[in-house]
Order: sequence, then C-alpha cells, then structure tokens
Amino acid sequence: MAKSILLLLMLMASSYFTAIANSQVKNIFLLAGQSNMSGQGGVVKNKWDGIVPPECSPNPAILKLDANLQWVEATEPLHADIDVNVTCGIGPGMPFANSLLNKTACLGPVGLVPCALAGKKISEWQKGTFFYNQLVTRATAAKVLQEEYCGEIRAMLWYQGESDTVRMSDATAYKGRMQKFFTDLRSDLGLPDLLIIQVALASGGKHYTEIVREAQLNPDLPNIVTVDAKGLQLQKDNLHLTASSQVLLGQMMADAFLQTISTTSSSINSQ
Repeated sequence: MAKSILLLLMLMASSYFTAIANSQVKNIFLLAGQSNMSGQGGVVKNKWDGIVPPECSPNPAILKLDANLQWVEATEPLHADIDVNVTCGIGPGMPFANSLLNKTACLGPVGLVPCALAGKKISEWQKGTFFYNQLVTRATAAKVLQEEYCGEIRAMLWYQGESDTVRMSDATAYKGRMQKFFTDLRSDLGLPDLLIIQVALASGGKHYTEIVREAQLNPDLPNIVTVDAKGLQLQKDNLHLTASSQVLLGQMMADAFLQTISTTSSSINSQ
C-alpha cells in the first residue's frame, strides 16, 4: 500500500513539473562562457563536495534546458550534462534565478539554458564554430518551445575571458572578438537588443588580465551591462570563484538585470 502511494505521489510530482515546463516558462536566460560560468564552486581536485548553498536550492519555478533540449527542474550542478569534460560544481545560474524570484513577485517562472564550456577562448565562440552553433541551437530550441506560451529570451549571462589573458595577441584582440560575437549572436537569434550581462574577470593570467578587463568594462555596444567580479574570493587555484563567491555573483547579476528592466520600464512609461 505504502509503495503504491509513493508511486502515485511520484507520478503526480512528475506531471506537475512537466506542466510547469510545458506551459509556464516565461523568462529564458542563456548562460554562456567558460568554467566560472559552468561552475567550479566546491570543486577540489576534480571532485565536487556536493554542498548546495541555500541560495542555490531547487525551486519548482526554476527550470533548465537539459542536454536533450527538454525542460527539467533545475538543480546543481547546473552544467553537469553540458560541460561534460570537467567536474562541475556551483555556478552563478541558480543563485541568479533564486534571487530574481525572491525579489519580484511578477516575473514568473524562469528557464535557464546552460551553454558554458570550460577553457574556451572567445575565438572559439565566434560565428560558425561548434560552440557558437551549439549556443544558437539551444537558445533557439528554448525560444521555440515557449513561443506559444509567450516565453522570451530576456538576457544572456556571459562570464568568459580567463583563457584570453595568457597571450598578448589574444588579450589585445579580445574587444573586437567580443563585439563581433555579441553582434552576430543578436542577429542570428533575431534579437538585436538582447540584454547581455557580462562579468569583468576576477582572475586570469599574470600579465594581460587587465587588458581583457578593460574591454569588458568598456564594451562600446548598447544594452550590455558589466558586473565586476574583481575582489570576490577565489579558490586556492587563484582562478575559480568559491561557492560563496558564485552565490554573490549570481545575486549581483540578478540585481543588474532588475535594475536594467526597471530603468527601461521607467523610460518607456515617461514617453
């Protein structure tokens, strides 16, 4: 009897989450970049400690597009089925989504689209590359799945650049490549004003990090908001953010998004 009740409850829960996934995802966010976006918080010597901060807890109103292009309940590690060549841990995606839901009651369910991959230079994200095509494919799938329910891509969260700080040639070319990547992506998604919330690096190579940071802090493109991660605590490798820093970063990115849409709404209402 107890087993039958348990099975029934599991089926009901499955149906509940399927209903959310198929009809209620209103706000889609792309997550792209390299390892600090896919998440290394709590990962030591290629092993994740399994600790999920409260700010990263699952929420029925937070879903993710999995590797099979299906909406499922979002849980940490968010990128585990996407960035499969590394051990993933805590990233900024879940604290971002939880913070959004905690700070506004009118936003509606959130759909996260993990696309980040460790160790990739921005040249590997240019139009026509495998990683660019994968990003566009996953973003398009998320958009199409939710079009009939008025779901829309609200922003891309972008945290990348550590790999471009090692060589002067990559660092000096970073700004132009970043601008082209953002411009091409907006064009291919049919979203010319897509909000991009990017992170200015907290770490990188010894010599050229500041060149990349300068490009990120001054992107010279419209509708790009930069959140500065400098000063957030790093792990012992001096490259990856700790889990607690990822929580703070996610909250900072949520604040940046809410501030941007608030400013935009105020501007529209004043016209």
